[in-house]
Amino acid sequence: MNYSENNEQYHIGLKPGDVGEYVILPGDPKRCEKIAAYFDDAKLIADRREFTTYTGYLNGVKVSVTSTGIGGPSAAIALEELVNVGAKTFIRVGTCGGMDINVKGGDIVIATGAIRMEGTSKEYAPIEFPAVANLDIINALVQAAKNLDFDYHTGIVQCKDSFYGQHNPERMPVCYELLNKWEAWKRLGCLASEMESAALFIVSSLLRVKTGSVFLTVANQEREKQNLDNPVVHDTDRAIKTAVEALKILISKN
Repeated sequence: MNYSENNEQYHIGLKPGDVGEYVILPGDPKRCEKIAAYFDDAKLIADRREFTTYTGYLNGVKVSVTSTGIGGPSAAIALEELVNVGAKTFIRVGTCGGMDINVKGGDIVIATGAIRMEGTSKEYAPIEFPAVANLDIINALVQAAKNLDFDYHTGIVQCKDSFYGQHNPERMPVCYELLNKWEAWKRLGCLASEMESAALFIVSSLLRVKTGSVFLTVANQEREKQNLDNPVVHDTDRAIKTAVEALKILISKN
């Protein structure tokens, strides 16, 4: 069913030509202007619901930033509609909470794959199908972090739908499941917890587009539990710079 008028996408308010093939995807609409400041000649294109879009240029190539809001459902909508108007390569930029004891607040996490402990991806693919990031984007993000001399980690992240289910699992009626699975993810070396990448990776597999994710680690609740140094960092600039540098690397190879 086509919900658009004049090819304008129903939720994000964009038409073909409004965005570049390369798009950065923050969750928070307020981060879009901050990211667009790294572009040349950036202009606000649309601002509808949780979806804010700026388009500009990097190294002479048209690029965009579109916010997705919080969680898988809105992230999947943004990705679907961005692909409809011509976008092909995506980097999610966001925040995460560390799980592995070696991941500290302020560190960069680059996702190689995501645990599908959320609902959106299950309406796209059977649970046996893995949610994995695109290898070209993983490599570009790693090279970007090295170029910028940022502390980074690569590996699996956990995606959930309930923020407070992670931070206050004991009060939830399904605490037995939340707590046991959290321990399983830790034993399997999961680096961090966030909310959007599993949906984005699965939708990207269906649509045959490229997606990766990079995060700022805000803090690590496991380090806090063990009375280890646990810096709390909210400035996302390092994650943003890593994503922008990665886009430049990807553009240079095309």
